[in-house]
Amino acid sequence: MRANYLPRLALLTAVLALPVTGFAAGDAAAGKHKAFTCMGCHGVPGYNNAYPTYHVPKLGGQHAKYITSALQAYKAGLRSHGTMQAQTFNLSEQDMEDIAAFFAENSE
Repeated sequence: MRANYLPRLALLTAVLALPVTGFAAGDAAAGKHKAFTCMGCHGVPGYNNAYPTYHVPKLGGQHAKYITSALQAYKAGLRSHGTMQAQTFNLSEQDMEDIAAFFAENSE
C-alpha cells in the first residue's frame, strides 16, 4: 500500500520544486471573478462541511504561492478531496495564479 504513494510523492515534489519565475503573476481582479464559486465555502467564517464534517479554511490573506501549490496538487490528484479535485479540473495555471492573487490580497 505504501508503494502507491511513491508516484504521487514524486509528482508533488516535482511540482513544488518548479521555479517561482516559471509562473505568471496572478491578477487579483480577474481572480475575484474566477473565485466566485470558491467563496461559497472558503469565504464563510467558521464554515463546516456537512459530510464528511470538517472545518473549511478561510483563504483570505493566505500566501498566494501556497494557494497555487494546493490547487495544482488537487488538480494532479495529489491531494484527495473530491470537491476540490472537481473544482480544479478545468483550471489553467493562470486561473490558479489569479485566484491565489485574489485570496492573498483580500483578507476579509
